[in-house]
Amino acid sequence: MDFKVGVVGAGAMGTALAQMIAENVDEVLLYARRKSVADTINNTGYNEEYYPNIKVQPNIRAINDFKEFSVAEMIFLCIPSSTVRSITAELNDIISKDCILINTAKGLEVSSYKPMSTIIEEETGRPAVVFSGPNIASEMMKGLFTASTIASEDKKYLKDVKNVLESDKFKVNANNDVIGTEYCGIIKNILAISQGIFEGMNINDNARFAIFSKSYIETKDIIEKLGGKRDTVDDYCGFGDIITASTLTVSRNHTLGTLYGQGIIIDENKSGVLFEGKNTVSIFKNIIEDLNVKSTIVDFVYEVIIENKNPKTAFVRLWDNL
Repeated sequence: MDFKVGVVGAGAMGTALAQMIAENVDEVLLYARRKSVADTINNTGYNEEYYPNIKVQPNIRAINDFKEFSVAEMIFLCIPSSTVRSITAELNDIISKDCILINTAKGLEVSSYKPMSTIIEEETGRPAVVFSGPNIASEMMKGLFTASTIASEDKKYLKDVKNVLESDKFKVNANNDVIGTEYCGIIKNILAISQGIFEGMNINDNARFAIFSKSYIETKDIIEKLGGKRDTVDDYCGFGDIITASTLTVSRNHTLGTLYGQGIIIDENKSGVLFEGKNTVSIFKNIIEDLNVKSTIVDFVYEVIIENKNPKTAFVRLWDNL
């Protein structure tokens, strides 16, 4: 396909997405914040920090200057939610007015409580496409079977993005429920933390998945109250992503919950590891209270992660409220 695609973020997900996209387009420009990383990728063919044993596709070119995105027709943002506003504002002065922006971050802006699609539209004047699913970067990098959901109200955007992504091994569902798709990825962080806490506490499987069932129904209620569609929660962006993050150790938020369940409190500043879900818990607690929606699982995670309450005490209260 004669299409120039950019990817902002040469981390695990950005590199993996670039690898899959490269099969469908002429060139992928992969932006690395550090010039040394970009140089290594171009000189050796490897992103040594994340995938030292997997060679990147030959039509992936690493860059360290946003100005090179002036030719891009589509850009995937694989960056933390905390940087989306500043980076899209910077890109807006460079990219063409027809360039499609796709967001992969699953979080809310701390200061405004706004989702990433809203922030991107505020900074660039164009709607963003939401990309969300049970996507495990290491599997994508290896070219294994993958599925995801994309959402936008612009049909042409959906068609173009799907053509760039989809292949024999990469299945893509497209819908126009931006709210539902985006908030599924946000809520899943909270559910992943909760299941991690249960694992850290050695809660029995029957109880864990009984609560998971209740949490899933609560997710549908919240999505609907926010203006999304209940059925979206059954798609790759919903159930697929929730079950992946809640049961597999590849999820940072699941790991965070496990540590808290064991009584280990993490200082993100000292650890250098970003847990999107921790900020999300505080913000989301306020959002559902404003919506007058009750969520036993949000309350539980908030008590343990934000208020540092004893997990066992919080669990008993959660169980009593099922």
